[in-house]
Amino acid sequence: MLKFQGFTVPRTLEEVVSPENTALLVYDMQSGIVRQIANGDEIVAQVRLILESARRVGMRTIFTRHMSLPKNLMGAFQLRTALAWQRVDSPEKIQPIFLRDSPAFQIIPELQPLPSEAIFDKIAMSAFAGTPLEMALRDCGIRSFIIVGIALEIGIDPTCRHGADLGLIPVLVRDACGFGDSEAAAHSLASLSHMGDSFLTDTKKICDLLERFTATKST
Repeated sequence: MLKFQGFTVPRTLEEVVSPENTALLVYDMQSGIVRQIANGDEIVAQVRLILESARRVGMRTIFTRHMSLPKNLMGAFQLRTALAWQRVDSPEKIQPIFLRDSPAFQIIPELQPLPSEAIFDKIAMSAFAGTPLEMALRDCGIRSFIIVGIALEIGIDPTCRHGADLGLIPVLVRDACGFGDSEAAAHSLASLSHMGDSFLTDTKKICDLLERFTATKST
């Protein structure tokens, strides 16, 4: 780890991730989203492995949910997004899918949050836009976040970029992030890798790393 002007500069995953200074962000693992992904069951399994590892070391964990607004509260941006996603040509044909009390809005049963874990609802793609996420992480002294969930090319990519712009270090777990479009997802990964401010890793690497903290905690 580099030291400069009284502070440290982490350069490896091992230097970045710790239960004290890292949070786990489980992005939009909702019933209505997971079922849209071809390999949704596989992503659920990978996310669950990481979630269980994070819980064993007491890592702070936050879930997000994407929320649809009732049509009378949709403005220009929300209407444009719904038109594009639902591939319809008029607002009258829009069906809000992720309304607050709808089954599609709920986090899947396999990944139910614990009482010690938070859920932040959002209407934007970045998990930092319009939510208390940054405030909560800063208040706990968090410097990096592991991000898993769905969908890579739609919300996880902008969350990584937004988080990096806020001075937090994103750790994206490639095989625990689902996507709807493989070409767009590959572009997101290539772009994030090129930028260099996010760490890209896999489930085994993260679980092995967290397991070391579990062993240390037990001794």
